[in-house]
Amino acid sequence: MKIESVTAIEILDSRGNPTIEVDLKLEDGTITRAMVPSGASTGEREACELRDGDKKRYGGKGVLKAVENVNKIIAREIVGKLFLNQRELDYSLINLDGTANKAKLGANAILGVSMAFARACAISAEIPLYQYLGGTNAYLLPVPCMNVINGGKHADNNVDFQEFMIAPHGSTSFTEAIRMGQEVFHALKGVLNSKRYSTGVGDEGGFAPDLKSNEEAVEVILEAIIKSGYKPGNEISICLDPAASELWEDGKYKMFKSTGKFVSSDDMVRLWEEWVNQYPIVLLEDGLAENDWNGWKNLTQVLGKKIEIVGDDLFCTNKAILQEGIEKGVANSILIKLNQIGTVSETLETIELAYKNSYNCFVSHRSGETIDSFIADLTVGINSGHLKTGSGCRGERIEKFNQLMRIERELGSASRFAGKKAFKNA
Repeated sequence: MKIESVTAIEILDSRGNPTIEVDLKLEDGTITRAMVPSGASTGEREACELRDGDKKRYGGKGVLKAVENVNKIIAREIVGKLFLNQRELDYSLINLDGTANKAKLGANAILGVSMAFARACAISAEIPLYQYLGGTNAYLLPVPCMNVINGGKHADNNVDFQEFMIAPHGSTSFTEAIRMGQEVFHALKGVLNSKRYSTGVGDEGGFAPDLKSNEEAVEVILEAIIKSGYKPGNEISICLDPAASELWEDGKYKMFKSTGKFVSSDDMVRLWEEWVNQYPIVLLEDGLAENDWNGWKNLTQVLGKKIEIVGDDLFCTNKAILQEGIEKGVANSILIKLNQIGTVSETLETIELAYKNSYNCFVSHRSGETIDSFIADLTVGINSGHLKTGSGCRGERIEKFNQLMRIERELGSASRFAGKKAFKNA
């Protein structure tokens, strides 16, 4: 695993903003590439995504500093050296940076190298990436949680909550689950058209109409499920990511898009309890803000035995923060985003801690994505059982689905589809 070269360039993500791409070559001739995603709705404690801040280039969003850090500082540290495993490489980068949140080199620079090295090791060893990440017991194909209506920071509409997802769990395979999801996605377009709503899409490929209320987003999705010939709750259920941290202001939640009114943490918990009782919801991610820890404990007590309660901004794929959540009895699942923590090894450590404490892991893309399909292999590698990577359109989203269909075919009879059991308490 001696590294012969590593180079980075500035490329564009799915929102047209700069991000970093890393090419890495091993001494045996193996060449790989990794592209790093970027989020719009981000947690306060995420690892540092290094941006240039030069307003004359991309409005300050350039990543030439991160690129230079790979080409000069990181390359000088790792080129010509032998690394026996992923952890050794990743921790050499962590130590080289020397900060708590990777602010010196940038988590985007470090992650690009970490992902490229993982992919190179898999190719060099002549094994699939999912097997390199998870070993020979990687076999589980996930339920695709498809974000069919976008709101919040991901769309210019009047819907407060960020993601309304469908989970086609009533299938026998991932490939069939994708077919079911796509059928509902296209049926939803027809439902929206019939109501004279816009069918333009948001950052993650979901429709982004102006609706009469937040509740109507769920109701039009249920109408599309039924129109497609499926049974809500039995074959296809609902997952939500309100991204409530974006609504948090002075200790309350501002429904700034729909009503402009403030509601309390208790009001939000009651709202989610009402929705869970009324709609076939199996998962709620970031139902409260990352700094509303008392509210999270209340939410977990009220709904934690009924549905999967996922912490995203709350935990930031950080094992130290997750440990705090475990000790406080907060949530029962964690969202997994590689660029929140910045290395493959730290991501796997957080996943291991979650599983040891009976927390689920829900693998996720970012709103600013690339065509890199690393998270598809990661999902299978850790036997996660469910992932979200956007809606039924846009190439950067679809590539993850396509990779999972390839993996399912490759595994053949050794594969299993997670189904509804993928969701906590479902």
